Amino acid sequence: MFRVIDFKALLRYVAVITTIISIGAYELVQSYWLNDLKIVKILSIAPWIALTLIVILTTSITARPLWKLLKIVKPSLYPDLNGTWEGEITTEKNLKIPVRVLIKQTLLETQINIHTQTSKSLTLETTPTIEGGEPKLYYIYRSLPKDPNWSSYTGSTIFDIRKVDSNGACELELSGYYYTDRKTTGRIRFRQVGSCVEKDISFY
Repeated sequence: MFRVIDFKALLRYVAVITTIISIGAYELVQSYWLNDLKIVKILSIAPWIALTLIVILTTSITARPLWKLLKIVKPSLYPDLNGTWEGEITTEKNLKIPVRVLIKQTLLETQINIHTQTSKSLTLETTPTIEGGEPKLYYIYRSLPKDPNWSSYTGSTIFDIRKVDSNGACELELSGYYYTDRKTTGRIRFRQVGSCVEKDISFY
């Protein structure tokens, strides 16, 4: 199953890049400053170079610009879902419920918080995948009702991720059927309306 980040590939790339940077630094220092510098001293900074590269790749602040750059080179790369979303839930009784969604995504994890006027849903597990060339997102959640007399429940959804046209602009949309341990089903759909991941989207 596809992951946003392939750890085996990441380790290979970090090892190769660390070696190249370390040797390059050695040649640079030896050529311009210290002719008698031993390569062992330069190689001692290799772990720090590796750590820096891993932090850059796995921290949201640096990973998102890198992600955006890679999308230009490889458009089929898994989409950046970070931001605020709005849409609706359609229950099995055809009741439509407005929802606001906040997605925080890094190369390591995806967190989805879904808010309605009567409940909040928290992420238990997410798995980004690409199936048949199409991006999808497996999502397992726990819903916490606003009314303390109502019990919480868990559910799951497989989101289809697609680009839709909205007034001439291309927007991302997530949609899929949900199933809960209360034996209820329905459909949920929402579109991205902003890229800020710090915005308060709660109804209460």
